Amino acid sequence: QVQLVESGGGLVQPGGSLRLSCATSPSIFSISTMGWYRQAPGKQRELVAAITSVGSTNYADSVKGRFTISRDNAKITVYLQMNSLKPEDTAVYYCNAKGRIFSAYDYWGQGIQVTVSS
Repeated sequence: QVQLVESGGGLVQPGGSLRLSCATSPSIFSISTMGWYRQAPGKQRELVAAITSVGSTNYADSVKGRFTISRDNAKITVYLQMNSLKPEDTAVYYCNAKGRIFSAYDYWGQGIQVTVSS
């Protein structure tokens, strides 16, 4: 069973920064597209940022210029650097791994709370 383990969430003031980390299995990491999603209360889960196995990235319009996704294949970890945080960034953030080994797979982390409040 593949696990994704997130860390780095918490409470931060508006304008502050946080870095989320997500570690997973070496058996899939290097071939997976890794993504960060978030879900705020009463809202649908949405894609925040994703990075392919070769390093191509895409971002939600709401976070462009503020968030940066990166991956370290040696540490089998994907990061989400979040700067200039706003109250509307408050949500549970989920790490995701998608790919294909004979068949498609789609794994999720347990989620981590990020709260932006003064």
